[in-house]
Amino acid sequence: MTRRRLHQKFLSCDVAEYDRRVRQARDWIVGQRLWQPQVALILGSGLGCLAESIEHATKIPYQEIPYFPTTHANGHAGNLILGYLAGLPVVAMQGRGHRYEGLSNPQVRFPIHCLHALGAQTLIATNAAGGLNARYRAGDLMVLDSHLDFLWARGQWAADIPAHRRAPPRTPPYDWELLARAHTVARRHNQVLHQGCYLATLGPTYETRSEYRVFRQWGADAVGMSTVPEVLAAQALGMRVLAFSVITNVASTDIPRSTTHAEVVESGGAAGPRLLAIIHDLLQDMAGQPD
Repeated sequence: MTRRRLHQKFLSCDVAEYDRRVRQARDWIVGQRLWQPQVALILGSGLGCLAESIEHATKIPYQEIPYFPTTHANGHAGNLILGYLAGLPVVAMQGRGHRYEGLSNPQVRFPIHCLHALGAQTLIATNAAGGLNARYRAGDLMVLDSHLDFLWARGQWAADIPAHRRAPPRTPPYDWELLARAHTVARRHNQVLHQGCYLATLGPTYETRSEYRVFRQWGADAVGMSTVPEVLAAQALGMRVLAFSVITNVASTDIPRSTTHAEVVESGGAAGPRLLAIIHDLLQDMAGQPD
């Protein structure tokens, strides 16, 4: 089936059909390995290296999973990883699909529904982002406490979920307890962890200097092209959500300077080990907490 036909089928299917496809994808994954993860991870641009730390891993290419959206973005390997990290059973997306690749919001959300159907109750998402806050430097880490949605995902935040299974909306969608734990772990590693607002745009072009100025005025601290649809889907499913941005480049509103995706991937890879240390210890702390 061509991508265009699959896109059209996602746009035209109803909630019951969407739910059937989620269950079909889940059953196919379980057929490869009987698995019930506690935590789902999304590894953004240049951060796929974090998957190498997953132990006893089973790797499944996205294109083999029924209805699962593939990705062709540089720095996104396109694999689902089942295994253990810090002693916890996890499922990790090594790369994600984006709206700018021609995917619809229902397609971008589809993997989150699958990971939740496998059993994951917590989502930890990561992304590469441009720094808007004047205090940020390339290589810094930021934990999200809010977002600005210019992927227009909010209006469909629970459109794929049967009404009786939707979690009540909460503001913000980010889990404050997990956020506080992330800061505690960062201090343990003597790492600076910013906290701020992420603005999601459609892409795939990077922002102009004029857009940077406006985004700063709106209160955004970082800007990227992902994460919000997945966060809103997880929220609608009742999952706990934590999200990190790796600041891969710093916006300049005065000096003309181009940003390339290769630089973003390189910066993301360089910051990967520091982010992994935080996520590893965070999962370790979660494993030690009573249910």
